[in-house]
Amino acid sequence: MDLARIRNTAIIAHIDHGKSTLADRILELCHAVDPREMRAQYLDSMELERERGITIKLQSVRLDYRDHVINLIDTPGHVDFGYEVSRSLVATEGVILLVDAAQGIQAQTLANCYQAMENDLTIVAALNKIDLPAADPERCKEEIERILGIPGDEVLLISAKTGAGVPELLDAVIERIPAPTGDPAAELQALIFDSHYDQFRGVISSLRVVNGTLNTGAKLRFMHAGASHDADEVGVRLPTPSPVKSLGPGEVGYLIAGIKDVGEARSGETVTEAGHPASGPLTGYREPQPMVFCGLYPIEGDDYPRLRDSLEKLCLNDASFTFAPETSGALGFGFRCGFLGLLHMEIIRERLEREFDLALIATAPSVEYRVTVHGGRELVIDNPSAMPPMGEIEEIAEPYLKATILAPSDYTGTLLDLCQTRRGEMLKLEYLSPERIELAYRLPLAEVVIDFFDQLKSRTQGYASLDYEPAGYAVGNLVKVDILLAGDAVDAFSAITHRDKADEYGRAMTDKLKELIPRQQFDVAIQSAIGGRIISRSTVKAYRKDVTAKLYGGDISRKRKLLEKQKAGKKRMKSIGRVEVPQEAFISALKLD
Repeated sequence: MDLARIRNTAIIAHIDHGKSTLADRILELCHAVDPREMRAQYLDSMELERERGITIKLQSVRLDYRDHVINLIDTPGHVDFGYEVSRSLVATEGVILLVDAAQGIQAQTLANCYQAMENDLTIVAALNKIDLPAADPERCKEEIERILGIPGDEVLLISAKTGAGVPELLDAVIERIPAPTGDPAAELQALIFDSHYDQFRGVISSLRVVNGTLNTGAKLRFMHAGASHDADEVGVRLPTPSPVKSLGPGEVGYLIAGIKDVGEARSGETVTEAGHPASGPLTGYREPQPMVFCGLYPIEGDDYPRLRDSLEKLCLNDASFTFAPETSGALGFGFRCGFLGLLHMEIIRERLEREFDLALIATAPSVEYRVTVHGGRELVIDNPSAMPPMGEIEEIAEPYLKATILAPSDYTGTLLDLCQTRRGEMLKLEYLSPERIELAYRLPLAEVVIDFFDQLKSRTQGYASLDYEPAGYAVGNLVKVDILLAGDAVDAFSAITHRDKADEYGRAMTDKLKELIPRQQFDVAIQSAIGGRIISRSTVKAYRKDVTAKLYGGDISRKRKLLEKQKAGKKRMKSIGRVEVPQEAFISALKLD
């Protein structure tokens, strides 16, 4: 195919600014989908995406428009799925930057735009939702020009809902975004930017051919994995998968090579011909840094091998989470998983339960600490139960974030209060306009992962937006809080927290467990402790049989004798008894509030 007729582009925007709706209008305009089969969010193929109304996975589609071929990628907007956006940008020469004409520039608009600029991509800016009564295109144009440096007269006005301005947007894509470069006669180099596992056909990879030609039936070599496979099928998504004989430079399509080992076709892999290999691999992707960690355990112990296989297959589809086996005394065998954020963790757990039919317990989320013990040795701890005894620790360093918050200026006071109570350090407070502020704070990650985003939205009536990036480690006054049941520590309930908040966490956990743990034949003490110091206690009272019911009178010593005998029995039972914590108690205690 003539390279001059190809355009590779992705749609980037803040969450809920209309990316999927715009993709629907473009599909209709290019007659890619039969009108009888058309539905809202057509490219969002997952049931979970439709339920929540958010895009979780990038989706690519090939479109024919005015004698040109446009390879379009629809990307997610939430900060937790930023890795999907970075993978998309490597496969394109330009992007459509979508901004809500009523809300203006939001945090992820900035983050995604800067990412596109770092990759030297051409940006076609468009204001969406101009049909809304609250839309203010002139103010938003001025904001885009001042903050992003994109001339206001180049910003297009569209409505993805009604389709107004969408043909002009596609014309601008063809005119402004450069055609891809590549040599069809060179050795094959193709970059895999996404993969998923099909139980009948194996791994199906989405790729972009950079140089050479990818032919059906060719003997291929995967350079990083060092594996060789035959190209069983090469094709393009129209959006239904359609096989083709070959893909040339600049083209985007899919590859099926009968791969059953999911580790051989990960994102960032370079594919070349086995007979005439390329001199070296293409630059892949930087590995994403997990920010939030939690344990995933099957409720049924027999499901452990299925959970391992499911994690491997899901990791191929979403390379941004990590997992490693771990064992808990309370929960049995499971995996320690790392995620990019709290929503990411929630989505992965839900996908495992739905797509692989698993019943799981997720422990409370934690972050990765760097602990220095006596002798200067540094340990990396992502599980509170792995923390060494307090007496051996010299210092604990915790991860920090640089958080950028954009919000209406009316909410300045409540936002400052939220960030200060979360041990934040202000870096910047800037007025983007008389009505909008930009706040930059350095915050401990542990203070952000639980409910910071929820608090942010509720305090600003949903108008604030948040973006964040890692900002290194700093030593903090941190302690490990253990929860003891009848004197035995339960590792699943342990937590690392700031000393000022340790008492509060300990009291909340003991009170919660008191409601959840069923009564035994003996008193059960639920305690929270820092090292050897008990900081709070609740007691689940024992069942008590009325041993004096058969007495009808007589001396008090007869009643006391029976009660003393019962007391001795309870004491003996307590010394050999073990507290059984039901699964429901674990699920309720560890559930995110």
